[in-house]
Amino acid sequence: MTFLASLGPWGWLTAAAVLLIAEIVVPGIFLLWLGIAALIVGLVSFLIDWGWQLQWLAFAAISLAAIPLWRKLAHAGETSDQPFLNRRLDAMVGRVFTLERPIVGGSGTVAVDDTIWRVTGDDTPAGARVKVVRVDGAVVHVERVDG
Repeated sequence: MTFLASLGPWGWLTAAAVLLIAEIVVPGIFLLWLGIAALIVGLVSFLIDWGWQLQWLAFAAISLAAIPLWRKLAHAGETSDQPFLNRRLDAMVGRVFTLERPIVGGSGTVAVDDTIWRVTGDDTPAGARVKVVRVDGAVVHVERVDG
């Protein structure tokens, strides 16, 4: 610790450089924030004379504060042209399909693109048009569409 404390602000700037270079070599965004925290502590150490304990405490505080900041920045303005990509069933809500098999006793099937799905709802004959009203897990609830 004495050696690190003797380096003063230059030790923090060196640590910042090593961490930022390591981020380039092994990308993952994690070392970036540690490097920025070390850089900030190093720059502040040029302005004020504070003990190594406070420097490490500031480094830890800045590093921890960077986590929610990074999460907020990473997801800011994140929109997808396929919002239901990993929620295929949710994308079916509101769509209208033709029953493959009649709904008898609350259960039937409908063809959606290249897949046959089991549906639940009121008894409805095969060939009738049904609208998906909600999805609970893998259970697709439908209601008959008149007309």
